[in-house]
Amino acid sequence: MSDEGVTAPSEVGERDAPPVEEKPYKIIFEANRCIGAGRCAAVADNWEMDLDTGLARPRSYFFDEDELAENVEAAELCPAKKGRGVIHVIDRRTDEEIAPDPNGDGTLSVDW
Repeated sequence: MSDEGVTAPSEVGERDAPPVEEKPYKIIFEANRCIGAGRCAAVADNWEMDLDTGLARPRSYFFDEDELAENVEAAELCPAKKGRGVIHVIDRRTDEEIAPDPNGDGTLSVDW
């Protein structure tokens, strides 16, 4: 945790993460807030709908530049949380949220 008691994006899910050099981006997914709209799965190969739960899920939480655009689009199209989304694309090198970034400043917009 940071000095202000806020969890840094780099601290979430890093235990089994691949090296940053190989997969510089990651997803933080608020699965408990997913509403199952399926927009993410419609635009990104990395996202699928779980037929048992009716909710989305990523195939991979870590990815490289080749998959960045589709994951950013999935995050930006997510209508959950009144359009603030529950898919967060993080640059592991800078610890900034790339998408959806509703605050416009790269801070993590997860509702813990």
